[in-house]
Amino acid sequence: MKIRKGDSVRILAGKDKGRESTISASFPAEGKVTVEGYNIAKRHTKARSAEDPGGIVDKEMKMDVSNVAILSPSDGQPTKVGYKINDDGTKIRVCRRTGAEIPEAEV
Repeated sequence: MKIRKGDSVRILAGKDKGRESTISASFPAEGKVTVEGYNIAKRHTKARSAEDPGGIVDKEMKMDVSNVAILSPSDGQPTKVGYKINDDGTKIRVCRRTGAEIPEAEV
C-alpha cells in the first residue's frame, strides 16, 4: 500500500467526497485507511465503568484506500504514487504526475 499514516489526501468517493485531510491510521492487510475527521459514524457504546459512561459516540470508520488520493507536495493536486531508487540504494516515493519526491510523513 502506497499511502501511509500522516500523508495528506483528498477523498475521492463517499459522503465526504472532495474534502482534504491527513491519514490517521492505515491497515495494509485490509487495504483500508482512516482519515482524520471524516467518514464519521455514530456508535452506541455500553457503559464500562463509572468513569466511562455509555452513550452515542462519534467514531472514524475505515474506508478503502482506493477512495483516497495522495496530494502532490509541489502543487497540492491528487496524484498517483510511484517509487524511485536513489544512487545510494534507498527507495523513495515520488509523485507520478510531477516527479516530485513525497516526503516521509511526520508521525
